[in-house]
Order: sequence, then C-alpha cells, then structure tokens
Amino acid sequence: MKIQIINGPNLNLLGIREPGVYGNKSFEGYFTELKDKYKYIELEYFQSNVEGELINKLHEVGFSFDGIILNGGGYTHTSVAIADAISGINTPVVEVHVSNIYAREEFRHVSLTGKNCKGVLTGFGLDGYRLAIESLLAG
Repeated sequence: MKIQIINGPNLNLLGIREPGVYGNKSFEGYFTELKDKYKYIELEYFQSNVEGELINKLHEVGFSFDGIILNGGGYTHTSVAIADAISGINTPVVEVHVSNIYAREEFRHVSLTGKNCKGVLTGFGLDGYRLAIESLLAG
C-alpha cells in the first residue's frame, strides 16, 4: 500500500509555530514515528507553501497511490482549485487538521476541500494523521 501525506502552507513550522495550538513536535519527527509504526506501508511526505505545487502533487499521485492524507492548511478555506484537484483524481483523500478548525476563527469553520474527501479529521493533534492512515487501511 502507498500513502502520500501532503501538507500545505506553514505546516513546515510545526513544533515552532504557535505550540499552544499545534503542539511542540515537528512533522518530520512525527513522520519518522509513523514510518516506524507502519513499516508495511510505503509512506511518502510532501510539504509546500505554494498552492500550485500542492495541486501538482495531487495530480501526480492521484491515480497511482492507494491513499492521500491532505492537510491543506489555510488553503482548506480558500482554494477552489485544490478542491477541484481532489475531485478530479481517483485516489481517496482524507483531510486532516491538527487543530479543531471549529474551535477557531469563524472563517476556518468552512472547508472548501472537505466535501471532495473520503473524510475529515480535525482537532486530534498530530494523531489525526495516524487516524487517517487507519481509515485508509479500513477501506
């Protein structure tokens, strides 16, 4: 099984940026833990602060991978283009948010991308990525 994790803008700052909201662990450290836990899965990781690069990665893996975990960051709430990219691919996508988007500013309560995903996990911290893997394994 091949699963691609795609993180959007500012998620390269996990562990540094607003630790009260996002925690104090880097994603790279957490990704190592995921790879150790799921040795039988080919896990790949991509992060970009650029909307078009996220779309290109969705197109690249969206027909050959078994699952995609997407944390679109702020683009979740603004990007019709990413929502369209998700709807245009065959690979199931699970949307993940480290913080609970419904407990934050009102503009974060709307996910333009979530409606095109298999499911949405929000507010479980970094563990949301593990839960997303489990949901993809379950089919």
